Amino acid sequence: MVESVLITGVTGTGGIGAALVGAFFKAGYNVIATGQADRFDGEGAHHYICVDLADIAADEAAATAFAQEVRDASVGKPLGALINNAATQIVKPTESLDVEDLVASLSVNVVAPFVLCKLFIPELRASKGAIINIGSVHAQATKPEFAAYATSKTALHGLTRALAVDLGPDIRVNTLAPAATATSMLKAGFEGNEKAFRELERFHPIGRIASPEEIGQIAVMMASGAMSFMTGSTLYADGGILSRLHDPV
Repeated sequence: MVESVLITGVTGTGGIGAALVGAFFKAGYNVIATGQADRFDGEGAHHYICVDLADIAADEAAATAFAQEVRDASVGKPLGALINNAATQIVKPTESLDVEDLVASLSVNVVAPFVLCKLFIPELRASKGAIINIGSVHAQATKPEFAAYATSKTALHGLTRALAVDLGPDIRVNTLAPAATATSMLKAGFEGNEKAFRELERFHPIGRIASPEEIGQIAVMMASGAMSFMTGSTLYADGGILSRLHDPV
């Protein structure tokens, strides 16, 4: 039977969200994607729902209405996987970071995934499904001005472990934590500074950064029976960067 997958944070082409859509589409899933744009111009999404996850986190009525839209889109194709990919990244030095910035980060990056997990427990339990939270290497090792983002991703990794304990054995819950990935947004940030981009690649022991498609392929594998004994775990797709010290030379 064809299963459905719900993927959040799908905003245009060239990002991890679009790559997740493409990978699950190729794997034969009925793909339900969400984002804040009016439409998704990429390939592979059978259904697209425009939604602000901050609303889902804060408004029970909005969450209930959204859940019904997802159920309508998955009729006859049970929900087998939930991919919490949507995230906000506020980059500021701590002196400039407001409480509101931290709350906004936690709302989208932690509270919304929790709400979505809770909304779809019945469907995922019935299908013996999987939840994959897209985390980050920033939960383990971060850099200046990433306090809000790193804190929220660390909390998301903790949520994964707690939910795996609460929802097992019926639902597997894991984190996929990428390092730098060659999304359109990242590449735009290095436009005109090829030297800095090559240096970023060199920092990774594997000699390059990830492609969005690689992250999508890993997520499909994690959702599949190929990793049926894995729950409460974090898979770092980091190209080895967390294993390497960067001492001055």
